[in-house]
Amino acid sequence: MSEPLQKLLTELEHFGQQNDAAISERPRRVLNITRDTGEFLSVLVQATNAQRVLEIGTSNGYSTLLLAQAAQLIGGHVTTVELSEYKLEMAAWNFERSGLSDVITQHRGEAGGLLERLDDACFDLVFLDSKRSDYVHWWPNIQRVLRVGGLLVVDNATSHADEMAAFIALVSDDPNFTTCTVPVGNGEFLATRAGD
Repeated sequence: MSEPLQKLLTELEHFGQQNDAAISERPRRVLNITRDTGEFLSVLVQATNAQRVLEIGTSNGYSTLLLAQAAQLIGGHVTTVELSEYKLEMAAWNFERSGLSDVITQHRGEAGGLLERLDDACFDLVFLDSKRSDYVHWWPNIQRVLRVGGLLVVDNATSHADEMAAFIALVSDDPNFTTCTVPVGNGEFLATRAGD
């Protein structure tokens, strides 16, 4: 990782910590993933050769940059979606500063609507870090857009276990998916899609 990108990520980490300590309303909190989660995602992208990555929940772009840096190394691309205008603007600025904006496509709006419009099997890896109560409703389209052999990674599997329980049970009960939870950061739930 380049020194300028490393410095930008450290700046965003500090901003996120200070911002979230001072602000209680969720729409203005950035709620970044942990650094070790970012490193884990970077390894997963490269190890699975995930050239087409979908991130649901851009926030200020911290996790997007870690995904994009890994995707760039393998000739890949990251598509990210965010509902909050405030966060979209922050992320766009951070993408410009990072030098990675050419491997990132930003979508404005609600993730469920985007998922409905996407083609079948168009992503190799989906990273889910958004409003957890929506995940169960999105599941049919998440399955549809993830290619066979593709990987779903969901943040907050242990930190918000109660909120994640219904979704984890739904995915774990699907015979086309093999799942596990990894104790990295706030807990990462992983599901890989086998053939139908």
